[in-house]
Order: sequence, then structure tokens, then C-alpha cells
Amino acid sequence: MLSSNTIRIQVEAALAARIPSALTPTTRTIRPTNPIGITALDQLVGGGFPVGALTELVGEDCSGRSSVALSFLASITASGRVCAWIDASNTFHPASAASVGVDLGRLLWVRCGVQQRIEAQETKQFSLPSACFTPKAVTKGLHGGGHGTHPRSEAKGLSAAVDRFLGEEVIAARCAEPIARPRPIPQTFEPSLISATTAKRTHRRAHAYDAIEQALRSADLLIQTGGFSAIVLDLGSIAPEYAARIELSTWHRYRVAAEQTQSSILLLSQYPCAKSSSELQLRLHPMDDTDEEQTVFTGLNARVEVLRQRFTQTPSNVIPMRKPPQRATEARWQQRASWVGPR
Repeated sequence: MLSSNTIRIQVEAALAARIPSALTPTTRTIRPTNPIGITALDQLVGGGFPVGALTELVGEDCSGRSSVALSFLASITASGRVCAWIDASNTFHPASAASVGVDLGRLLWVRCGVQQRIEAQETKQFSLPSACFTPKAVTKGLHGGGHGTHPRSEAKGLSAAVDRFLGEEVIAARCAEPIARPRPIPQTFEPSLISATTAKRTHRRAHAYDAIEQALRSADLLIQTGGFSAIVLDLGSIAPEYAARIELSTWHRYRVAAEQTQSSILLLSQYPCAKSSSELQLRLHPMDDTDEEQTVFTGLNARVEVLRQRFTQTPSNVIPMRKPPQRATEARWQQRASWVGPR
């Protein structure tokens, strides 16, 4: 009787042409990481965001997506590397990025959905003929006055002209019978089948799809070109019903390209889009303000949760007899305002 190991080897040999290593588990790949710059978050994900993989930050507005991404880019640019920010909705604020330490000289900002109108200015030359600048000679009469007709002669022939102008009306035959006039066609105003709300919704949908298409094309160009240590694809302002329509093959292509170019790709969205193509998926909850002061704003409390992490590095290969303590899947930290200072 053949052993299970022998049967497995024979099956793999038979399927080697179609499915290489069909029954062999995939080796766990522990990727290097780049630090985020937030201590609590670095400890939660094991050192930072993975290199050569796709990381997705999911959260609503005012949840800290952009703050985490800017902190990550600040640590990347501080080491002399180049990054890119693909802005699908034109919401990136360079001054805020510079205030947290991002070197704008090493950041490529791709603005999508902005149409810059460049109108050609045609210069037309206008010139007057020289005859317009030559004054006419003054014509004088017999006694030195102005040369013109007498006012009495200006009325000559006026009565004949009036008779000639009104001759047809006077001579035209008059008839007592009423003149048949065509009746005007009544105009009917029917309501439009497309309401204003539907037209506005259609325009918003077309604008969102155009912005997504431009962002995805820009990401393809930057990832295939290489040379960027981190690429942030900001779809945070795109509604989930539009971002969820992006095909999964797109995110799989980005994951493969990131592994080949060894660049970290960050996806900012309101809804998990990348699914299994993301190496790390974090959900950021809405932040609330700190209650340290009653009349002065001092900062915000941030909270993040790990939704998906493909491979985690274990301290030892020995499997214990008892269940080991579970890893923390949530982290909290505070973001202080610049005028508060250390406490």
C-alpha cells in the first residue's frame, strides 16, 4: 500500500504541467516593512506597512485615513525616497502635508478630475486708413458762411414722397367681409421624463466614473514605471457604490506589480475594495475629540482595527500545547493640536 506522501508526489507530478505544486502549501512570505511613524500602529501591524504589497485603509470621513497616509509618507521622504499621491477628487492639501513632515520636493501629486482650460489668445491688429486722419477741407459759401441748402427748400417734394409711401394703403380696395385668419396651433407643455434630480445624479455618476478611470490609469503608469517607494491611491471621496464597481482583477494586477517593483501601495477608501488582493487591511473608526479642556480644542482620539493581515511573523516555530495569547487587533492613539504642547 502506497503511503500518503507517495500518492501526493504522484498527483503533483501528473498535474505539474497545469497546476505546479498543486498539493504543496504556499510558503509564507514575511515581507519587509516601512515604519508608519505612529508608535501604537507600528506595534499593531508588526513594524509598519509591508513592502511590495497592497495595503488598504478603510474608513469614513474624519476617521484619520489621510493622517495615517501622510505620516507614512513623511517617514518615506525623510529617508530620501520618492513617493506619489494619486488624488481622485482633488482634495489633497499640500500645506497640511508639509506641516507633518512630508518633503514636497520628493512627492508627485497627480490631480484627477481637473480639466485645465487653455484658451488660445488670438491677437488681432486693427488699423484705420490714413484718410480717416486727414481733415476735410472747409467749404464756404458766397458770403463766407457754410455751404448748404436753404431751410425753405428742404420741404420741397415732401408731400409727394408721403403720397407715394401711403399710396398702396389709400388705393387698396376695402371689403366689408371678415378676413379669414389662420388659427394658431395650441402649444402643449408636457413634463420632462428626466427630472432635475435624475439629471444631477447622472452627472454625478459620470463625474465619479471619470475620476476613477483617471486615477486607475495614473496608478497603472506609476506602478509599471517604478522608482516610487510608496504610491497612495486616494479614493476616499468616492462614494462606495462607485468604488465597489472596480473589478477585482485591477487590484490583483496592482498586487503583482507592487511585488515586482517592491513598492508599497496604499489604498484609501470608504468601503473594502481590494478584498483578498490586499496584504493588510485596516479599518479606521471616526475620531472623537479629547475631553481634557472644556473651552479649548486639544486633539482627537483615533482608533484603528485590523480587518485582514495575510502573514504574521511568529516568534518561534514551536507549537505550544496550550492556546497562545491572541494578538491585539485594535490600537488607539491621540493626535494633539500644535498649540497644546507636551503634557
